[in-house]
Amino acid sequence: MPLAHDPQAPLAPEEDIARHTSPGRARLEVALIGGASLTVALTQTVLVPLLGVLPAQLDATASEVTWLLTVTLIASAVSIPLFGRLGDMFGKRRMLLISIAILVAGSVLGALAGDNLAVLLVARAIQGAAGATISLGISLCAALLPHDKRPGAMAFISATIGIGSALGMPLGGIFGEHSDFHHLFWIAAAVGALSFVGILLVVPEAPSRTGGRVHVMGVVTLSGALVTLLLPLAQAPTWGWGDPWTIGLLLVSAALTTVFVRSQRRVTDPLVDLVALRRKPIVLTNLSSLLFGAALFASLIATTTYVEAPEATGYGFGASTMGGALTMLPMAIAMLLLTPLSARLIIGWGAHYTLALGAGIVALGWLARVFFSAEIWMIAAATGVIGAGTAIAYAAMPALITANTPSSEIAAANGLNTLFRALGSSLASAAGSTILAMQVIDIDGHEMPEWTAFRTLFWICFGASVLALLVALRIPRQADPRAL
Repeated sequence: MPLAHDPQAPLAPEEDIARHTSPGRARLEVALIGGASLTVALTQTVLVPLLGVLPAQLDATASEVTWLLTVTLIASAVSIPLFGRLGDMFGKRRMLLISIAILVAGSVLGALAGDNLAVLLVARAIQGAAGATISLGISLCAALLPHDKRPGAMAFISATIGIGSALGMPLGGIFGEHSDFHHLFWIAAAVGALSFVGILLVVPEAPSRTGGRVHVMGVVTLSGALVTLLLPLAQAPTWGWGDPWTIGLLLVSAALTTVFVRSQRRVTDPLVDLVALRRKPIVLTNLSSLLFGAALFASLIATTTYVEAPEATGYGFGASTMGGALTMLPMAIAMLLLTPLSARLIIGWGAHYTLALGAGIVALGWLARVFFSAEIWMIAAATGVIGAGTAIAYAAMPALITANTPSSEIAAANGLNTLFRALGSSLASAAGSTILAMQVIDIDGHEMPEWTAFRTLFWICFGASVLALLVALRIPRQADPRAL
C-alpha cells in the first residue's frame, strides 16, 4: 500500500463520483457537512463569554463553572482519534452520523438541564464527544467529491474550526446579556438534527472501508494519556504548575504515551499508524497545526480579556461581555471570506506555500497587537488579520494530510491533525492564563493583568507564528496540488 497518493490514482474512481455528484449536489453535500462541523466548533467556545455570569446562575464557584469548558475539551480530544479510526474501518458517513447524533443528544440534555451543574457537565461532555465531526467531514469530502471540488470543500470544513470558535464568542455574549443561555443548546440541537437528516438523505457513504477490529489497549492507553495531559493543562492556572496533581498527571500521561507507542508497534491493526505518522510531511503539518491552534485560541482569550478590562488598567476599554465578544467578529468574517481564496492558492501555489503564507499573515496580526492597541478598532482589525491568516492555513492542513496518507487511513490521519490543533489550544489556554496571572495590578480590589503580561503573550504568539512559517517551508511540495 502506498504511503502517498499517486496523482493519477484518486481516492475513488472518477466515474463513480461523477455518477452521483453534480455541481449542485456537491455544494449541498458540503453545506450539510459544514453546518454540522460549524455547530460542533461553536460549542467549543460559546460558553466562554458566560464564565463571569454562570457562577451566580448555577450557584457554583468560578472554578467549578470552568469545568463546563474542560470536560468538553477532554471528551473531544478522546473521541477524535477513535472516531477517525472507526471511520476508516466501518464508514466515514456512518461515524459522522453517529457523531452528529451524539451532538444532538448532548445539546438536548443541556437545554433541559436547568441550573443543575452536574447535568450540564454531563451534557457538555457528550457534546465534546462529537468533536470528531469536523475531521470526519473533511475525510468524507476527500473521498466523495471530484478533484476540482475537493480543495475548496476541505478548506471550508477545516476552516469551520476557526469560524465556529470565533462566532461562538459573540453568540454567547448576546445570549448572556439578553437571553437564557439554555437557548444555545437548543440551537445546537436544531442545527445538528437538520444536518443529520440532510446527510442521511443526501450524502452517500465513502467507497473505501478497511474493516478489522479496534485495538482496545490502544484506545484505553491513548484516551488515558490525553485525559492526564489535558486535565493538568486546563487546571494548571488554578492548581499551580508545581502542584503534585499537576506534576503527577503529566508524568502519568508520559508513561501512558510510552505504553501506547509500544503497543501500536506490536499489532498488525493499530489504532494509529505510527509509520505513516512519522513521515516528514505529516510530522511538519501536525507541528504547524499545534502552533496555529495555540495562536488562534490565544487570540480568543487575550482579545476579550483585554477589551473588557477597566479603563483604569491603562489599556482596557471597559467593554461589556457582548462588546468584548463582538471584537472577535472580524476574525470569523475574515475566515469565512478567505476560505474560497485558500482553495485557489492551494491549487496554484501548493499547500505548503499556502500554509506558510497563512503563518506569515498571522505573524503580522500579532505584531500589530503589540504596537497598535490604542483604539478598539485597531484590536478588531488585528484580530481580523489573524483570522485571515488562520483561514488560509487551516485550508492547507487537510490538503497536506490527505495528499500524504493512504486512502484507507485518511479519517484517522485528519482526526490526529485536528487533535494537534486542539492540543495547541490547550497549551495556549494554560500558558496564556499563567502569563496573565503572573503580572497583575490591583483595580478596586480586583487583580487584573498588567499590559506587560499581554505584550509577553503577544510576542510569544508572534514567535509561534514565525516558527510555523519556517516549518511549513520545510514541507515537501506535492507534484500536482490538483490531485489532492
